[in-house]
Amino acid sequence: MNKRDYYEVLGVTKGSTKQEIKSAYRKLAKQYHPDRNKEAGAETKFKEVQEAYEVLSDERKKTAYDQYGHAGTQSFGGSGGFSDYGNFSGFDSSDFGSINDIFEQFFGGSFGGFGGVSSSSRGPRRGSDLEVILKIKFEEAVFGIEKSILYKRKTVCDVCKGSGAKSNSSIVTCDHCHGKGKVAHVQRTILGNFQTISTCPTCKGTGKIIKEVCEKCESSGILSTEQEFKIKIPQGIPDGVTLKFRDMGNAGPKGGTYGDLYISIEVKEHETLERKGDDIYTEIDISPEEAVLGTQKEILTVFGKDILNIPSGAQPDMVLKMSQKGSPKFRGQGNGDQYIKINVKIPSKLSKEQKELWKKLNEIKNQKPGIFDGIF
Repeated sequence: MNKRDYYEVLGVTKGSTKQEIKSAYRKLAKQYHPDRNKEAGAETKFKEVQEAYEVLSDERKKTAYDQYGHAGTQSFGGSGGFSDYGNFSGFDSSDFGSINDIFEQFFGGSFGGFGGVSSSSRGPRRGSDLEVILKIKFEEAVFGIEKSILYKRKTVCDVCKGSGAKSNSSIVTCDHCHGKGKVAHVQRTILGNFQTISTCPTCKGTGKIIKEVCEKCESSGILSTEQEFKIKIPQGIPDGVTLKFRDMGNAGPKGGTYGDLYISIEVKEHETLERKGDDIYTEIDISPEEAVLGTQKEILTVFGKDILNIPSGAQPDMVLKMSQKGSPKFRGQGNGDQYIKINVKIPSKLSKEQKELWKKLNEIKNQKPGIFDGIF
């Protein structure tokens, strides 16, 4: 089966910026995440989105793909990306109403054959999920950190415990529907009598009436609160990962269970370091004479400054590796590596003495061909 164009998969163009590509990926990853989207084919689309992002977010892979298409990316070892969605969970099906809920919205009642008043209007319902975006620093994602966040949520009233009543004795049976939560209406038509069942307007389908309401929540059974929550972010966490915390969302109506809290991690960019998976990438400028003779340079790593040995005859765009100087691995033991690209900076202005020296070098080159070939 032919693969789709990666730009088409993410809904971006070749001229899109890295941030636009990242934003498109995040949106689609959430849309098709298998734990959130139970539709057939969602997992396949999710993997397709991951594969497209892995290529288009990497300059080398993107360049190869732009030139040679899918065949150009095969030398990079295929698709990978972060595919661990074990910490993710779906939305509860109770967020979607029953067929009676739909019927009630359009016709103001329900068919008797469908069970009368919908269970969602009478009984407890699961609370809604919440999502919070947490932005962390580059170093915090690398080494992990504990963070405290504040967010607003709905919680069960601590006075009435969600009943909405001042006391248990304040809750009585509805005398309009006699506790059934539904009432029947008979309409005369040219086709005969037509009976519909609708929610009791007095008790709103609960079958109960509150004589004295709770003063704190004013009969809703729910309070709006500001929640402080501590989250321990593991070391090596990738950008764009969403963590799930059960029962930390909104309280459900009428004593329903709590929804979940989803925290999406956004990692801020570093000034000089770039992270791809567990590896760190950076660049360094050296002079032509340093490239010819070799040198030592102080390099910034996530663990602090270190010394990089640059061999004599270093070529422009050469990439050197510092083993185990990358990010601690998100899954598994050890660290990634750090890769340093060498940029040989040609001086644009020379002093008279420098020009004379370069002339002498040029004369030597002409006398001994090949001595500087390949350096510039």
